[in-house]
Amino acid sequence: MIARDTLVIFVSGAVSAGYIVAALFFLKFWRRTRDGLFAAFAAAFVLLAANQAAPVLFGIPDEALGGVYLLRLAGFLLIILAVLRKNFTGRRGD
Repeated sequence: MIARDTLVIFVSGAVSAGYIVAALFFLKFWRRTRDGLFAAFAAAFVLLAANQAAPVLFGIPDEALGGVYLLRLAGFLLIILAVLRKNFTGRRGD
């Protein structure tokens, strides 16, 4: 039982670190281009990292119990809205 809990904590930390690396990657491109799409992706990946880490940090046994999944929902909505905004504002500028 302890080994399983340790594995869950380790994997959650590794996935959170991966999300943070992705956020830093998009933040780097945002600094170069000042394109809002990259900033939105960076913010979304930070939300996904928080979503992955929150159950472990706050001791929530099931993410459905704590509403942690709302962070994931916010991240995906942010991506969808940023892509839609980019597509619709790009057509007006042509």
